[in-house]
Amino acid sequence: MARKKRLYYPGACYHVILRGNAGHDIIFDEQDRSRFFFLLQEGIEKFEHRIHAYCLMTNHVHLVIQVGRVSLSRILQNVSFRYTRFINHRKKQTGHLFQGRYKALLLDANSYLLELVRYIHNNPVRAGIVKTPDEYPWSSHTAYLGNLSIPWLTTDWVLSQFSGKKKRAIELYRQFVLKGMDEDHRKEFYQGNVEGQILGDDGFAQKAFTEASRKMIQRTTLDLVIQAVCEHYQIGQDELCGGSRQKRISEPRAVVALLVRDFEYLNLTALSRKLKRDLSGLSQAASRLDRRLKSDKELTNKVNSIRKLFL
Repeated sequence: MARKKRLYYPGACYHVILRGNAGHDIIFDEQDRSRFFFLLQEGIEKFEHRIHAYCLMTNHVHLVIQVGRVSLSRILQNVSFRYTRFINHRKKQTGHLFQGRYKALLLDANSYLLELVRYIHNNPVRAGIVKTPDEYPWSSHTAYLGNLSIPWLTTDWVLSQFSGKKKRAIELYRQFVLKGMDEDHRKEFYQGNVEGQILGDDGFAQKAFTEASRKMIQRTTLDLVIQAVCEHYQIGQDELCGGSRQKRISEPRAVVALLVRDFEYLNLTALSRKLKRDLSGLSQAASRLDRRLKSDKELTNKVNSIRKLFL
């Protein structure tokens, strides 16, 4: 039976679970945790999504992710691939680190986000690792309490539901989480209540299907990406397909490759055929450009201005 396609639209919020292959560990020490956090931060900077909560266990990870212009699958593919490569290199091993397809549940954030954050932060308590969530250092609970600063973590939305004053919000949040310490396993946070992939009422589910369908209709194409980049750089499409390595041509060519990597339904193989360029060369050009974006603000603004055309 074919697997159901993930529902995606900008602003969608998900409970994501990444599990170790065959139940094996995926995080072994503090260095691994630091690397995983680093990859989460880089992903946010690149794909402009939000993470509202996380909990790192030894053999699985919980995340609450709210997507923007880039689909959840692209975001998690980036994290899981790079983290697997890191662990395999450290352990001098090969093969899969994560168990098959990640688990992702689309949820009505207005109705369930608070309870889900509490549930995730109490995960170490249910597992018998600690007596209270305050004692566990590898969840976002410590950041919500104000004991740890994590710039890439979004806590404002959840805390604002308790009070407009931060200190008061933190205290009320803490009381709310502690009240959930005795909560048992909640099946709905894993299986949803609509078609196994949505947690929300019928109205939310209908809206989600409608938004996802609209996003499918609005899919862009290779031709549109190429056209947008060429217009921005004021070059002809024939020049982009040529063999020139001049910066005025190589940079927009790399921008096209980078944008194509962002779209789940576009791929560099098709682009290489269209531009009559080597696939590995395009991939390397996109990676080099991606690294430049971290330090070149002008280039970042240029690329983002093109990206916005496809939101």
